Amino acid sequence: MIGLIKKIQAVRKPKVYTFEEYLRREEKTVEKHEFYDGKIVKRYNVTAIESEIAVNIMSSIKYALKSIPTKYHVFNSDLKIGISCLNIALYPTTSITNQKSEFWQGHKEVITNPTLIIDVLPHGLKAFDISRKFEFYKQLPSFQEYVLVNVNKCAVETRFQEEPNLWRIRHETNIDNFVTLHALGVSISMADIYEDIVFPVKK
Repeated sequence: MIGLIKKIQAVRKPKVYTFEEYLRREEKTVEKHEFYDGKIVKRYNVTAIESEIAVNIMSSIKYALKSIPTKYHVFNSDLKIGISCLNIALYPTTSITNQKSEFWQGHKEVITNPTLIIDVLPHGLKAFDISRKFEFYKQLPSFQEYVLVNVNKCAVETRFQEEPNLWRIRHETNIDNFVTLHALGVSISMADIYEDIVFPVKK
């Protein structure tokens, strides 16, 4: 009987993966997964509206960065962010590094020094999940700003580090206004972020 109980417990116990195992699995799968200290979790599926907004905001940032001398690298949602102190790897919508990108143990698909991170919020994402990821990102010394883009309405939130341990939150909902990206020293228009976007009709 004891032997049977141990077998049942072994079956129920979830497998703990190493980071290297996670990366090897990720190379072979079509779906994206995030890594939480040994646990592999499927990332939500991106909808058409989320993808279109992501393209809009990346294009706007790339264009705005041409006007300043500082060199930044803008990456799409295929690149993971690694938080080595927590043994976590996440997929943001967009990540931007200042000057030279740094990688987790030489893995070119996982950066560790983002300056700014953008997430186009999927339908149904809970505030708890947003806050949790923000706390994860804050463990990165390079991280200075988090931008959250709503897909249900015209609304963008920025959380930027004004000084150590002090973060400011700004909200913008006017389509005629601009969103200031403090970490980059540029602004992008709300109209460009939501260009050609038709919001879902509430039922």
